[in-house]
Amino acid sequence: MNSNLLADNPRSTVAAPVLRTKAELRAAVAEAKREGRTVGFVPTMGYLHEGHLSLIRAARAECDLVVMSLFVNPTQFGAGEDLDRYPRDEERDLQLASEAGADLVFAPEVEEVYPDGHKGIATYVEVTGQLTGVLDGDPSRRGPEHFRGVTTVVAKLFNLVDPDVAYFGQKDAQQAVVIRRMVRDLDFPVRIEVLPTVREPDGLAMSSRNAYLGEEDRQRATALNRALQAAERGAREGGIGVGLEAARRELALAGIEPEYLEARDAETLERVDALEERPILVLVAAQVGPARLIDNVLIHPTNVK
Repeated sequence: MNSNLLADNPRSTVAAPVLRTKAELRAAVAEAKREGRTVGFVPTMGYLHEGHLSLIRAARAECDLVVMSLFVNPTQFGAGEDLDRYPRDEERDLQLASEAGADLVFAPEVEEVYPDGHKGIATYVEVTGQLTGVLDGDPSRRGPEHFRGVTTVVAKLFNLVDPDVAYFGQKDAQQAVVIRRMVRDLDFPVRIEVLPTVREPDGLAMSSRNAYLGEEDRQRATALNRALQAAERGAREGGIGVGLEAARRELALAGIEPEYLEARDAETLERVDALEERPILVLVAAQVGPARLIDNVLIHPTNVK
């Protein structure tokens, strides 16, 4: 591996070096480790937005080598989901990643990650039980198989990158909880950092799937954040039930029927109906036009009157 790939580069004009194979990635990381450098890792499926870039910047501020993966993982998409039409723009992503501070981008083909094809996998990494059987993991929704696909690919990437720190966004709150549990249970030597959701000026959580929204649906989608704000205000003033009802009213005004709108313990994802001493997540998922969107708000006990 050319050591120049690990040196600082003029990120404003030159895209981050892109690696296509596991051997290239391992060689680059091994070189950094031999030099005693810390490794920060940002896994993405691409079509980068400011949420992704905030993770890269955080990694840049803390770590010597910043690795970003760019891989649309087929094992986390169910039948009828948007695997084939998921937005992609590699050239743009490489430039943005470099400008934000990525040193290397791992952008493999599917066959490099899954040599027998993504349908030929014999070994999965799976977090079972409450964490993956509710909300998006409910069998009537994306199902626990979605999270099995996530944890399997993240475990593979952790093995390849060997990061000291890995960065995820709060918007995918359930995913973050599941990955924390996987790391704890399997003793991965990596610190998980979950950073706040990045929003558009009108409050819509940034998501690659926002690209699916037309102008009218884009405006309607802002109701998700308003609903979560209403849920937090209502929970502070009158309890969780009051907060959830206020959120439902806000969604109804925009003509949105939520797939789910629930209050859950922020660590165990058990359903909660009272504000106690532990942080609480209020989570929402809804189909808005052609896009299935998710969002959440984290309510800390110190924020509750």
